[in-house]
Amino acid sequence: MRPATFIDVTHAARLLMAVPRVARGEVCDGLIAQAGHADKYRKRFGRAHARLGTGTLSSRIGPGVLPTEPVFCDRLYARCLALVFERLARRDQPR
Repeated sequence: MRPATFIDVTHAARLLMAVPRVARGEVCDGLIAQAGHADKYRKRFGRAHARLGTGTLSSRIGPGVLPTEPVFCDRLYARCLALVFERLARRDQPR
């Protein structure tokens, strides 16, 4: 996966707000994995993957599917932001 920017994190969190709480971790991990696959595809073929994007979370999510960005004190949004940061940090840790 390409390095995550703040926009990637906020897009992922906004998407996760619409996902049932019990499924958010799995969905987040899936987004990260799919962005990783798209990045490998981009490096190999020199173009974006038709469905998965260019290797960023934002390109994986795509345009037009996100709700308006809430304020940071919105509890659901804050929890979703924290989840995305936690999953990204976990991904970057050696196993």
